[in-house]
Amino acid sequence: MTAETGMSLVDELEARGLLATTTDRAGLSALLAKEPIALYAGYDPTSASLHVGNLVPTILLKRFQLAGHRPIVVVGGATGMIGDPSGKSDERNLLDDTTLQANLAGIRGQLSRLLDFEDAGTGALMTNNADWTRGISFLEFLRDVGKHLTVNYMTAKDSVKSRLEAESGISYTEFSYMLLQAYDFVHLSRAHACRLQVGGSDQYGNITAGCELSRKMGGQQLFGLVAPLLLDSNGDKMGKTSTGERIWLDPAKTGAYAFYQYWLNRSDEEVPRLLRMFSLRPLGEIADVLAAHDADRGKRAANRELARDLTAWVHGAGAIPRVESASRVMFGGELAGLTDADLGELVGTVPTVDIARSELEAGIAMADLLARTVCESKGAARRMLQQGGAYLNNVKVTEVERKVGLGDLLTETMLVVRGGKKDYRLVKVGAGS
Repeated sequence: MTAETGMSLVDELEARGLLATTTDRAGLSALLAKEPIALYAGYDPTSASLHVGNLVPTILLKRFQLAGHRPIVVVGGATGMIGDPSGKSDERNLLDDTTLQANLAGIRGQLSRLLDFEDAGTGALMTNNADWTRGISFLEFLRDVGKHLTVNYMTAKDSVKSRLEAESGISYTEFSYMLLQAYDFVHLSRAHACRLQVGGSDQYGNITAGCELSRKMGGQQLFGLVAPLLLDSNGDKMGKTSTGERIWLDPAKTGAYAFYQYWLNRSDEEVPRLLRMFSLRPLGEIADVLAAHDADRGKRAANRELARDLTAWVHGAGAIPRVESASRVMFGGELAGLTDADLGELVGTVPTVDIARSELEAGIAMADLLARTVCESKGAARRMLQQGGAYLNNVKVTEVERKVGLGDLLTETMLVVRGGKKDYRLVKVGAGS
């Protein structure tokens, strides 16, 4: 049971929109009520960074961990070299070992921030499926594992069937992925008493194959539970090869400010579902947030809490004051008290122009600064000033001959220039002459 109003964990996952289907709901609920279990989710190492789509299996692991169960992370050092056909229309490019090892290291670092790896009883265990497949020969695998799942069974799975029907087809390499992932589940059940695999709904075929393989090999009953996928703005699965937005968990690829803004700008239709899915708050507290949001949608209370919760989880709670301070720049708010660190959250998101410190010491005409930032020419800059569309640090400037100097710096090294309502530039002052 969880502390969530006496619900079973499976019921809570359903209430949060984290349950698409499970292999045996009654059996799994009975097992969870009886004893703590180990469960696992697999992560595809085709990039050194996870993306927001990976938050689906991760929040499932987190929910189980908070309920007293032990999560196992399987980073696919072996399967990642082959490629999962699920949700793909084309063959994946295979990874070389150097790239794969770099990707594994990046993923390990990110997951260590999202799950608790230190708790004595429920601390997450990170594994690499290359460790238990590397020593098995091809013939041994066919003899001991492959004989248990028929081709008929495997081709009936949607992930394989769709590729077989496509013009590009499916290679034997990717066709074998299901069997390898199924063997992962069997190995983990033997080595770590793992009884459950979780993931997105596109993994259901692979997960059930693991349950079936365990049964055929005389193992204990295994369970699968999958959540709905996180879709991008085009309705496609959110991922590294998605045609829509790519939001990464690595701050070097998607900074905390851009990450925060991604969640802040979710639509009114999406926010309640996403808040229930990904927030670690109790459902009752989420209901209160949504009620306040509906009372005055202009304040976007639910959007803001969603952005705060997800950003705190992925980037740390310390990122919240910085990104919200940076947001004041983008929305014309009060800028007093901002620091270089605050504005640094915008670098890479807002276009940045570098100028030498000596130029500010001498003074730059506002029209010249506008021409170097948000205007195409000095003539356009003068017109913008005369028409009241020019802003320095969110303060309107109308004097054509206005000089900008060191005293106008908003922080130690930055100031903000805006043309109209939304055309911003950061101006970063260097030490050069």
